Amino acid sequence: MTEFTKTLCPYCGVGCGLEVSPPAQPGKATNRDSEGTPTWRVRGDKAHPSSQGMVCVKGATIAESLDKNRLHYPMLRDSLDQEFRRITWDEAFEQITNQIQKVRCTQGPEAICMYGSGQFQTEDYYTAQKLLKGCLGTNNFDANSRLCMSSAVSGYIQSFGADGPPCCYEDLELTDCAFLIGTNTAECHPIVFNRLAKYHKKHRHVKMIVVDPRRTPTAEVADLHLAIRPGTDIDLLNGIAHLLMRWNHIDVGFIDDCTSNFPAYAEVIRHYSPDIVAQRCGIKVEDLETAARYWGESQRVLSLWSMGVNQSSEGTAKVRTIINLHLMTGQVGKPGAGPFSLTGQPNAMGGREAGGLSHLLPGYRSVKNPAHRAEVEAFWGLSSGQISPDPGMTVWEMMMALEAGNVGLLWIAATNPAVSLPDLERTKKALRRSPFTIYQDAYYPTETAAFAHLLLPAAQWGEKTGVMTNSERRVTLCSAFRQPPREAKADWEIFAEVGRRLGFADKFTFASSAEVYGEFVQLTRHRPCDMSGISHQRLATGATQWPCPGVGNDSSSSKRLYTNLRFHTPDGRARFGAYHSRGLAEPPDPDYPFVLTNGRLYGHWHTLTRTGRIDKIRQMHPEPFIEIHPRDAAKLGITDQSWVEVRSRRGKAQFPAKVTKAIAPGTVFVPMHWGTLWAKDAEANALTHPESCPDSLQPELKACAVQLGLVSQTARVNNYQLQSSQW
Repeated sequence: MTEFTKTLCPYCGVGCGLEVSPPAQPGKATNRDSEGTPTWRVRGDKAHPSSQGMVCVKGATIAESLDKNRLHYPMLRDSLDQEFRRITWDEAFEQITNQIQKVRCTQGPEAICMYGSGQFQTEDYYTAQKLLKGCLGTNNFDANSRLCMSSAVSGYIQSFGADGPPCCYEDLELTDCAFLIGTNTAECHPIVFNRLAKYHKKHRHVKMIVVDPRRTPTAEVADLHLAIRPGTDIDLLNGIAHLLMRWNHIDVGFIDDCTSNFPAYAEVIRHYSPDIVAQRCGIKVEDLETAARYWGESQRVLSLWSMGVNQSSEGTAKVRTIINLHLMTGQVGKPGAGPFSLTGQPNAMGGREAGGLSHLLPGYRSVKNPAHRAEVEAFWGLSSGQISPDPGMTVWEMMMALEAGNVGLLWIAATNPAVSLPDLERTKKALRRSPFTIYQDAYYPTETAAFAHLLLPAAQWGEKTGVMTNSERRVTLCSAFRQPPREAKADWEIFAEVGRRLGFADKFTFASSAEVYGEFVQLTRHRPCDMSGISHQRLATGATQWPCPGVGNDSSSSKRLYTNLRFHTPDGRARFGAYHSRGLAEPPDPDYPFVLTNGRLYGHWHTLTRTGRIDKIRQMHPEPFIEIHPRDAAKLGITDQSWVEVRSRRGKAQFPAKVTKAIAPGTVFVPMHWGTLWAKDAEANALTHPESCPDSLQPELKACAVQLGLVSQTARVNNYQLQSSQW
């Protein structure tokens, strides 16, 4: 029998279980990459309850990226115009500690910033929080989850009193009506979509509504597709609520017993009559009524959303307005029903649990809460007042602080902000101003490495053991099945060693990631995300969901939250949020008449750092493009494969056109994956703006105003092949 190691796919938040086995012996059949080299064999784990043995193309090919263009040794340079030189780890740690001490003495701890990643395991996240927020006294730790899930976090907290998706994947196969808004689930969370689509096809009474300006593969299988104008989500949701109220499809008993602030919400929704909503959204009144009827006549309604809702200047308001529909109809806390955010990254949930955003502390605590700070200080053995009461900088605020000269050290780990942040030209100028940037990653080169002074080689998927939490709160142990290459180290080990060398040796006595996790879960005891009954040892027998209080194997986990209809608010009631629609932060105008939106493709992941190195996926999606409706294309003389220049108030890019009725008129779409290493002038975020939700501080990456123009043959850019000289 071949020995398989159980682990988790490191791409999206679905959290698919994988089994990995070594390459076969010479002469035996095995997986091979494009160069004929045997690779580790990967298959779906049939015993994992989230994915049930299913795996998408990204998970199936993940092992092919393990040895491609890895960073093997610490590298240093004194300035950005110099070449890197190899150094030892001792020299690297000396550089880090000297720079941190220098900044602490000259500028204070608030000039130290770290930007982390949903690619971290929970142990990585937790160790970084203890180092920065605890020992160094700065809350300036943010993660790329700020660009991903922070609006969902804010919405859950404001409506329910605590973060945490209340649903589970079993609900996909129990619902009567699935309401998908701002999510191209078929491409971005394919295994979740496969489960839902199979169930929907088998049970024809089950309705599926998809809200998206594009006719995506998700929308193709829907009973009703609402191609609303970008920025009109709240209009639509309030319009559905208006009809539910008019038709008396509300749960008065639930509203009275379990919620607060309904009168204010009722006053808002009365202004959203069908005629007004249909006109604002660009849909038919009949389709709006159908959506409301599907929702109102269903016993179990499940809503699913992702970046199309979260990445908005009114992201928190959108999330709460989705939750409002569940509250007014009593569709929460029961099988097949509830508001279910689809997490973008594999361990963005674990980051939230460990306090991995600038306003959070471990165990779903807030830095603003004096009791929360005191609890963590006592647990970490810190003096009272060591943890700052002020939220740290978000990643965009870090960029602004770099512009102003207020950052002395920037530490970036496992993420690629030189592609993923908004307003990229401004971002890159800010990164160039950093006095000292540490960049910790598994791969080299990346776009962000160009702005680093010190490179640290990190272990990646399969090379370190740790824990990740997926969208349904299921915690999985990701076991290492190979050694890190050359001198690469696990992220938590790097953070812990820096802590020891800074004089906090008693805080970082961990001998293994299991010890790190064992300490972390104690900080979740009696918290909404209680995982005190979970350990590496327990997870070795299978993944489990939180809350999971208790000790050892006697503790039990919960599939769903709020089944007792009591919430984490002071009075135990869920809160309605009353919001009028404000629309886009940057609406189209005569000079910039189109709305640009962006998103992922099925095979690629974020900034191509991993998938761009896998031949099969590159062949699936060889180059970026721009989708444009035939009506808009005809007005501009654009035909299929014409080269189009897209300009916003911040930057420009060029793409070959894909003329299609799958995009709504007035809206254009580009994929967000390609940075300067993979294509020339094709960065989606060269166009986007940094305006953000006032509550979640999540940027509105999903929409900006642009103008389009044909590119002449002589001005055309056509450079979508990786240049060997760059490597």
